[in-house]
Amino acid sequence: MFQSLSRIVAITPGVLGLLLLVSPGAIASPELPVETTDSDRINPTEALGVLRNRPQLANPLNRSGQQQFNPSAAQVTSVSELRDVAPTDWAYEALRSLVERYGCIVGYPDRTFRGNRATSRWEFAAGLNACLNTIERLLQENVAVLREDIEKLKRLAQEFEAELAALGARVSNLESRVAYLEDHQFSTTTKLRGESIITVSAAWGERALDFREQDLFNQGLLEQRRIDDNAVIGHRTRYNFDTSFTGNDLLKTRFETGTIVDWSDPTGTNMARLGHDSDRNSKTFIDDVYYRFPSGGLTTWIGANSLDIDDIFDVGNPLLFAEESGALSRFLRYNPLTFRGSEGKGVGFNYKFNDIFTVRGLYLTDTGNNPAQGSGLFNGNYSTGGQLGVYPSDSLAFTFTYLHTYFRSGSSDITGSTGSYVEANNQSDQTGTGVARDPFLGAPTIRDSYGITANWRINQTFNLSAWGGYALARAQGSDASGNSRKGFGADIWAWSASLSVVDLGKEGAVLSVAGGSASNARRIDALTGDLAVPDQDTPYMVETQYRYPLSDNILLTPGVYVIINPDGNNGNNSIWVGALRTTFTF
Repeated sequence: MFQSLSRIVAITPGVLGLLLLVSPGAIASPELPVETTDSDRINPTEALGVLRNRPQLANPLNRSGQQQFNPSAAQVTSVSELRDVAPTDWAYEALRSLVERYGCIVGYPDRTFRGNRATSRWEFAAGLNACLNTIERLLQENVAVLREDIEKLKRLAQEFEAELAALGARVSNLESRVAYLEDHQFSTTTKLRGESIITVSAAWGERALDFREQDLFNQGLLEQRRIDDNAVIGHRTRYNFDTSFTGNDLLKTRFETGTIVDWSDPTGTNMARLGHDSDRNSKTFIDDVYYRFPSGGLTTWIGANSLDIDDIFDVGNPLLFAEESGALSRFLRYNPLTFRGSEGKGVGFNYKFNDIFTVRGLYLTDTGNNPAQGSGLFNGNYSTGGQLGVYPSDSLAFTFTYLHTYFRSGSSDITGSTGSYVEANNQSDQTGTGVARDPFLGAPTIRDSYGITANWRINQTFNLSAWGGYALARAQGSDASGNSRKGFGADIWAWSASLSVVDLGKEGAVLSVAGGSASNARRIDALTGDLAVPDQDTPYMVETQYRYPLSDNILLTPGVYVIINPDGNNGNNSIWVGALRTTFTF
């Protein structure tokens, strides 16, 4: 755009000289049509000679060819002294007639000078430049121009000579600045987006005990310990390389490093985890590699690393789902039964039938790069399912989701690391199993999950979100001790609701209160003497937070959440976690 405008402005001095040098005798009579005889044409050789001798705009390159960037060069500091050009002015009508005859302002869809709207002298000068450029082209093509049109252009050019000169200087300066940006940009196809989170957090209360520890405590053989009242600080930094080849597709590559604490170990429960923890000891790794491209109403994802279920499915919790700006707790971000599972590599799609109905589907695996037996794209862990999105209005949305997940032996995580957590008997080499997390104590397991979400933007101030989920888990073989679990089943439940107040105190600020029943097992088929028994009580979580933007690039989110009956054990006291999350985007 800048190059085209510069070319228009650059020919202005030459055309002005041409108009001033032309004698009336050499101009066609106004009564003649545009197609005149040779004697009525302006001599193209003479015109081009004038153009070659015209003053040139400043060259943005120095003698060495290096770009010179001076932001203050030739800038116009005030236009208050400029008057508008009214539709009744002679200049306005003169240019309008030229536009209608030669179509020299092709940027206006109706090929007119915007009807009867008044315009500034700067805008008028830009339009005049377009017509001068058209006249030059006609002369080079040996097409005659009516004498009255030449007279109009001559008078207009004289009247707006100052604006034309200033416009040329401004365009030259813009070209220089754009050339500098193009020379120093990261890539013509890739945008670099950065995000750094610094979080100060602390947990307090009594450490949650699993059922084996609870039995020892009841016998007086174990002392229940308070959580150390130690606040910690950590960071998580991500660099996103977003590449587009067509303008509508996306190749996403993300690097991540972090030290934000995983509170499950200090507190004894996964329910205490932050939603953005990254306990990687500041080691950098590639977190995301996937490609997304549209074709008509169909959008397709192909993932080679860390393509997640929530990248494809609509989680239905727009104000709390994002790690960098949503819920502080892991559980309250979205339904873990339908939006967490075996994932990372595979394909997904989104097809929009119309503004109301959208369908989505996926097949993902976390063993897709391992050729060993029981792994690979189709023989290891996997998740597959579909979602129907219903959007009856801009303020109301519903989603209905089904997900089928397979966990091979020793890798079950039914609740997406949000449920009860124990170390089972005879599984010293498989720490991290749990009652709701792994109800069959290491046996291969399939999980069929069902979920519904609803989001209602009540008005400009209030937003209400809610979701519920149920999962049926079924054992497919023997547990870690060799006991057959085939045919055993378990029921897992979870739900949540949240109310958000938007623009409270400042535009972009959001106060949210959320709560629900954390993932829990209400029925488990178990062998005699098993630790895999249903959760004794329902665990609940409540969170309140205030998201406050300090600027466009800095976001503060202080908040606190509490876990009631951690791990579904009514012998556990409540655990509190407080955090101050600061998000920097660049």
